[in-house]
Amino acid sequence: MTTTGDPLRIAYSPCPNDTFVFDALAHGRVPGAPALDVTFADIDVTNGMAERGEHDVLKVSYAVLPYVLDAYTLLPCGGALGRGCGPLVLTREPGLGLAGRTVAVPSEKSTAYLLFRLWAADQVPGGVGEIVVMPFHEIMPAVRDGKVDAGLVIHEARFTYRNYGLHKLADMGEHWEDTTGLPIPLGAIIAKRALGAAALTRLADSIRTSVRAAWDAPEVSRPYVMAHAQEMDPAVADQHIGLYVNEFTADLGDDGYAAVRGLLTRAAAEGLVPPLGPDALAFP
Repeated sequence: MTTTGDPLRIAYSPCPNDTFVFDALAHGRVPGAPALDVTFADIDVTNGMAERGEHDVLKVSYAVLPYVLDAYTLLPCGGALGRGCGPLVLTREPGLGLAGRTVAVPSEKSTAYLLFRLWAADQVPGGVGEIVVMPFHEIMPAVRDGKVDAGLVIHEARFTYRNYGLHKLADMGEHWEDTTGLPIPLGAIIAKRALGAAALTRLADSIRTSVRAAWDAPEVSRPYVMAHAQEMDPAVADQHIGLYVNEFTADLGDDGYAAVRGLLTRAAAEGLVPPLGPDALAFP
C-alpha cells in the first residue's frame, strides 16, 4: 500500500458502527488510501470540533451541518442513515404526557434533538418544559432515578432501555418516516474543503472500500469493534452494526440526500438551524 502526505486527522465515536466502518481504513488495509490519525470522541464533542474547525475529517450529527459547511463538505458515504433506527423518548411511567416536563437530551445540536423538536411540535401541545443536556450514557439512569421526567436516547439504548425499567413513549424515527417516507439521517462524515477535490474523492472511495471490506469479512473488524465498545455485549454490538451500517453508509444516493435536505429544511422552517444554501450539500 502507498500513501502520500501527512496522516489525515480524523475523529469518530467508539460506537460499533463507526469502528466497523473505519476498521480497514484505520489499520492500513485499503490500498492507496490516506493514512489516518484517529481520535475517539462522542458525537457532541465532534460537533464542537467541527464548529471550531478542528481535524480534517469528522463524524458529526447532520444537525450541525448548517453551521460548518463553509469549511467542511459532506462526504457521500461513511455516515449513518436508516429505517427503524431513530431516537426514542423514554419515561419511567408509561404514557406520561410531556407538556411542561423536563427532558434530558444528548445535545442540542444533534439530529436526535432536531427529530425530537419536530415531533414535539406536532405531538406536544403547549410544548415540553426544560431541556437538560447530558452525556447519552447518563440519560437512562437519570430517567430511572427520577432526576428528569423523560430522556431522548440514541445508539444501543434502543436495545437496552428495558433493563432500566423504562418505557418507550415515542419513536422519533417512526414519526419522521411516517411523515416523510424518507430514511432517518443521523450521523454524517465531513471533511475539510481545503483538502481539495482529488483528495476528497480519494477519501470517499477509501471509506467505501473500508465499508465493503467490513461487510465481506466482519470477523476481521471484531477485535477493533469490541475493544472500543465500552463493555457492550457482543450481540448488542452486532445489532448496532446491523441497524446503522447499511446501503446508505456505502452511498447516500438520492433518498439519502433527500432525507438530509428534508430534515434541515424542516428544522430551518421551525427556527432550529440556519437555512442551507442551494449547493450546500454538493460533493466535492
